[in-house]
Amino acid sequence: MIIRAARPQDFEAWLALWHGYNAFYGREGETALPHPITKGSWARFLDPLEPMHCFVAERDGVLLGLAHIVLHRSTILLGPTCYLQDLFTAPEARGQGVGRALIEAVYAFADERAIGRVYWVTQASNAAGRALYDKVAEHPGVIVYRRVQG
Repeated sequence: MIIRAARPQDFEAWLALWHGYNAFYGREGETALPHPITKGSWARFLDPLEPMHCFVAERDGVLLGLAHIVLHRSTILLGPTCYLQDLFTAPEARGQGVGRALIEAVYAFADERAIGRVYWVTQASNAAGRALYDKVAEHPGVIVYRRVQG
């Protein structure tokens, strides 16, 4: 298995993973993300001037997982911070180290750029994901709030 940056020709395989990720979080059917958001995100991943990046896990020419990161400024660090916004492993590839390899690739990316902080959030109910995250990161006890529009 290799972890690498997404390439333009990965779009269809990435899209299948992206749909799986969104379905996991209930964004499918009537609640699916609008196509312009998906296309816009993909374009940002491929634009070297954007602070968004996409990594994919590949084995034998098949994409098994994805990780999307966003680099941003912070009021508590001089250098950038890395937000691991999305992490997903195809159901048939779970338990094979794909998620861990993607996280380690994000860590390596951050280390190469002297980015001191990598963080992410997940659903409290994501037991399988949290079992991995507890092995590769600390849980700082933060509670996330967000604005409800409507």
